[in-house]
Amino acid sequence: NKTQMHYGQLMPLSFPEDPGSSASLSSTKAAPCALCPDLQPLWEKDPLLKHLLLEHKLVIADVRLVADFPRYMMYWRRRFAEQPLTDFCSVIQTNSEGPVEKQEQYFLLCDALPEDRILREQLQQRRLEEVLEQQQREREDITFQRACMFCNEEFKGNRSLLLNHMAKEHACNVGLPDNIVYCDEFLDTLEKKLDSLQCLYCEKVFRDKTTLKDHMRKKQHRKISSKNKEYDRFYVINYLELGKTWEEVQSEDDRELAEDQDDDWSDWQAHPLRVVCLFCEHQSDTMEQIYAHMEETHGFDLHKIKADFNLKFYQQVKLVNYIRRELHQCRCYGCQEKFVSREEVLRHIVDTTHAMKIPEPSTWDQPQYYFPTYENDALLCALSDSDSEMEEAERCRGVPVIAEDVSDLQELRHNSALNHLLKAGTSAR
Repeated sequence: NKTQMHYGQLMPLSFPEDPGSSASLSSTKAAPCALCPDLQPLWEKDPLLKHLLLEHKLVIADVRLVADFPRYMMYWRRRFAEQPLTDFCSVIQTNSEGPVEKQEQYFLLCDALPEDRILREQLQQRRLEEVLEQQQREREDITFQRACMFCNEEFKGNRSLLLNHMAKEHACNVGLPDNIVYCDEFLDTLEKKLDSLQCLYCEKVFRDKTTLKDHMRKKQHRKISSKNKEYDRFYVINYLELGKTWEEVQSEDDRELAEDQDDDWSDWQAHPLRVVCLFCEHQSDTMEQIYAHMEETHGFDLHKIKADFNLKFYQQVKLVNYIRRELHQCRCYGCQEKFVSREEVLRHIVDTTHAMKIPEPSTWDQPQYYFPTYENDALLCALSDSDSEMEEAERCRGVPVIAEDVSDLQELRHNSALNHLLKAGTSAR
């Protein structure tokens, strides 16, 4: 078979401009064909892939790695209308040695094309930002109200109250609250299975609720099965790496550990992680030292800013990343004035006392500042939660941690949806 690849000029990427249509596509998970002239009908993912193959001879490689399939289709629909299909796709000639009438051409769209790769990465980043924002909203939500699916006790306030109750009173540990996203939908899914008389773990269906409860209690099936991919979307870890589930991430970690376990570590020396000042190259071993340095040398009081703006943890992260980015670009974060060098902008900040001039949150409290300006920024690792969160942590101190069922430890290591937590729990015991 002969394969030819043609690449068009790499164009700036943009998502569909009509917010209404893109939102509805994302919510319904339906998309138009990228090659048919009409937007209608909208297709579900699998039927659309079949249609593209049979009607248009188009194959999309690694489609499971596409974070937002409807937006992906809408983007390529616009691009295919602008340029020929062969500018973007590999052309695969089938039966090239046979008669001409039996030869067919297929088109392969894959991330070997830089434009496709960038689009996939942008969609993945967009989805990650949406998930992190949703997780933060759920962490801070105090209007949560729901009854326990096992005893019908009503819980009001934060979702952690119900999840911790399920773990402590019913030995149903589905994960730490901070590891879960779309919690209401997650609990709806679990309740729907129980209402259908279906076991959460083995998913067998029983004749009545009493038999189901006895089965889950005796078999210790008050947990979820990691083999059921339906639950993947409710755990933040599954959104962190493009196209990888938590099992694949964990498997890579396990392989690295196995490869390294026989190495000689006798000459290894730990190098403490040092925190770098926001303004200069000064480094300190502790947060207290770096706070004192920034306040005394640069007039920057992060404690006061945190109190004045009532900053939560993720807001502190975004503020630090914003200030780092602005100074890296030689721009004053207080007044947005641009300078030729970093030294000039730092001199300006001192002369104008702009160190404590923090812009409105709408300027820096943006999703793009979840991501660090410097990958090894130790300052981000050492930030603390707000005072109220610290007080809550103090009140919760001493509350027992409910471990997963350990009746079959070997099975749990391979099958539990929380085996990354199991290792921590096992080492603690």
